Amino acid sequence: MGTLISVASGKGGVGKSVVSANLALALAKSGKQVILADLDVGGADAHIMFGELNPSVTLTDFLNKRIVRLDEVAIPVMIHPNLRLIAGTGDTLATANMAYARKKRLMKQFRDLEADIVVIDIGAGTNYHALDFFLMADLHLAVATPEPTSVLDLYRFIKLAAIRRVLSCFLARSPLSEVLSNRDFTSVEEVMEVAGATDAEGRDTAATTLKSFRPGLIINRVSDSSQINVLYLRKILHQYVGGDLTLLGEIPDDPAVSQAVRKFLPVIESSPESQAAKALLVMSAAVDQLISASVGRSIEETRQSEGKETRVLLSNPAFSHDPQASLSQKPEVPSPSIEPTQPIYASSLKNTGRAVA
Repeated sequence: MGTLISVASGKGGVGKSVVSANLALALAKSGKQVILADLDVGGADAHIMFGELNPSVTLTDFLNKRIVRLDEVAIPVMIHPNLRLIAGTGDTLATANMAYARKKRLMKQFRDLEADIVVIDIGAGTNYHALDFFLMADLHLAVATPEPTSVLDLYRFIKLAAIRRVLSCFLARSPLSEVLSNRDFTSVEEVMEVAGATDAEGRDTAATTLKSFRPGLIINRVSDSSQINVLYLRKILHQYVGGDLTLLGEIPDDPAVSQAVRKFLPVIESSPESQAAKALLVMSAAVDQLISASVGRSIEETRQSEGKETRVLLSNPAFSHDPQASLSQKPEVPSPSIEPTQPIYASSLKNTGRAVA
């Protein structure tokens, strides 16, 4: 099972698809087997980034069950042998307005994809599809530009994603299911208050769930006049959402990017010496480090789990090497909104970026 990386944004037009395409190619160039999946339902364009103007199969073929396995939709990309593409389309209303059963089937199959890394380009906005696709990944990346509307939309997106993450945790627990599923929450704190009042362990469960929610932030189209206080954005997210941000990279506003798009190529391939390409490679290296850390934690958790199971077996006389103990014992079966009120734009992005890094 590979590592799933979701790339999303609070609003469209911030360069999310450009970031996703270049990230996927950079990871493929590093030796990983990578799949770029376009889940921007209704506005898919990742295939254009690689010159695949008429892909032979698309996500629609899987959703309509013309193809059984999602892995069969992943087509080779000519630009690099380690990279495959799941092209998305918005050709039909049925695809753009995906039913819940289709969405669950799609999300389940992502875990079965044969790749080291799956980069998932999520559609912009805060609809349930975007939030659920964003949260199903192992690593979450959020893209924004220094524009005030982009940063505020990013804040709202991450806030709603955090609420959705906490609700998903509680909805699996019967005592809180009915209480939480019939309310429209505007803040994580509101969810925690209701959960805490209904279940003695509710607030602790919510806090534990949010502790692991640490999206990576990528600021695109940075210029000398960019004004954004990333430190303050991190502060309000931690205060009102309970999560935190990790600044992964700043991509400069570079004409080489639009020139690369017109050539149907990622900029790291079209203009590898450009400032944007160099920044994208630095960002990709930071993501690669996060992947290694995530895989390392998973391996350690698996070892700890296996160690606990072994200790249980060895402490059970039924599994002892002493034949007398085996005869005298029967085997035992173990039982399992608040919105920001201070200005976000207070200092230059470059200075803030250094402070965060």
